[in-house]
Amino acid sequence: MSVHLSRTEARRIAVRAQLLESRRPTNLHEVVGDLTLLQIDPTAAVAPNADLVLWSRLGSPYASAELRSALEDRLVIEYRGMVRPSDYMALVRADMAAWMDGASLLDWQEFRRDWVQTNDRCRRDILDRLKASGPLPSRELPDTWEVAWASIGWTNNRNVTQLLDFMEVRGEVAVAGRHKRERLWDLASRVYPDEPVVGSEEARRIRDERRLGALGIARAPRTEVPGRTR
Repeated sequence: MSVHLSRTEARRIAVRAQLLESRRPTNLHEVVGDLTLLQIDPTAAVAPNADLVLWSRLGSPYASAELRSALEDRLVIEYRGMVRPSDYMALVRADMAAWMDGASLLDWQEFRRDWVQTNDRCRRDILDRLKASGPLPSRELPDTWEVAWASIGWTNNRNVTQLLDFMEVRGEVAVAGRHKRERLWDLASRVYPDEPVVGSEEARRIRDERRLGALGIARAPRTEVPGRTR
């Protein structure tokens, strides 16, 4: 059975889903859980993006120290540039395992996996340093790469930061906190909650349901693209 919505009805659904109606949520954890993510953008013409989103939902009682405290206490976590509910990691661990063993990867994923494998010595050096001394910023991690990361964009030759990003997708390292705007990296086992892994298909269904609940109304993406997270 198909349901037709007017533009006014669709707008109301989207506004309600984004927690922008008159009834305000009561705490930061509720906002992150309902929206599923907050983008971390260190650019702050007025305030960082995550703080602006939280303030717009929680109102004047919100202070930026609340987000820092929630991240430090692991009530929420940072993953791929987004603040996520802490239970989100159980929904992506199956995908992390697939990335590790190369199963069902798209072409752009295989290219990244192969580059990581080529620089395996640097990857292992990073893990050893973090195990001994983490959390650490990327500038204090071994830069022992063998093949440079080639890009036509701003990431060209940013070898350690690119490797860390891919190791994060593999579930090996995680952002443990920040010093000012700089990410501090540590072993993922020290950062993420130890929760049972949800199977890939079930996890994708749950992530899709949560994301649709946060958007209110949306078209399903036809293909997976780099940088898109549900």
